[in-house]
Parts: sequence; structure tokens; C-alpha cells
Amino acid sequence: MAPVPTIAVVDDDQAIREAMDDLVKSCGYECRLFASAEEFLAFEPRSAIDCMLVDVKMPGLSGIELQAELNKRSDRPPMIFVTSYRDDRTRNNAMNGGAVAFLGKPVDIEKLIGCLESALDR
Repeated sequence: MAPVPTIAVVDDDQAIREAMDDLVKSCGYECRLFASAEEFLAFEPRSAIDCMLVDVKMPGLSGIELQAELNKRSDRPPMIFVTSYRDDRTRNNAMNGGAVAFLGKPVDIEKLIGCLESALDR
């Protein structure tokens, strides 16, 4: 039996983290919650993470800065941005940095699940 994929949720909003945790687990995946980009970067082993759901605007490192840092490393899982901060420049930066998707809050659940499945198929 294949291992269950683990999804990391990186968002400074506790209510969002908890909602994403419920959603991810309802899809049959494992979930790890992180309140900041720095907390995620301190996590080992990052290779245990199969996909990431990341907010753009957070105290400290932003989601885009987290993506740039992970792009320098070999252990970067697929990344999906889920954010209320939706401007074209930020979206373009995220997608050019290799993001699977850039979704707005409130997120369309079916679209998010589809993006997760697509990311995990990579």
C-alpha cells in the first residue's frame, strides 16, 4: 500500500489552518500545520511533505519569499497558493516560481481539491 500523501498548510491565520486541516483530512490525506514560513523552514524532514498550501501575506517571510527560498533547495514540494491578496504581479511571481495554482480566498473547494490532486500526480 502506498503511503498517504502529506499536505503542509502554511498560513498565519489559525482559523484558515484549521479549516484546511479538516478539508485535507476529509480528502484522505495527512496534514501538517505551520503558522509561518519560518516555522515550515525549521521543519525536518521537509521531504515528508508531498504538497503545500501557502498564504501569500504573512508576518516575517511571505509565501513568495518562502517559495524563492525553497526553489534554492532540492526538497521543494509542489506549492498551491491560497490567498486573499490577489494581484497580477504577485500571481505572476508565484506561477513563474513554479506554483501549481494561485487561488483566491474564499477558496472554491472543488477547485482546490482538483489542484491538490493535480499537484500530487506530478
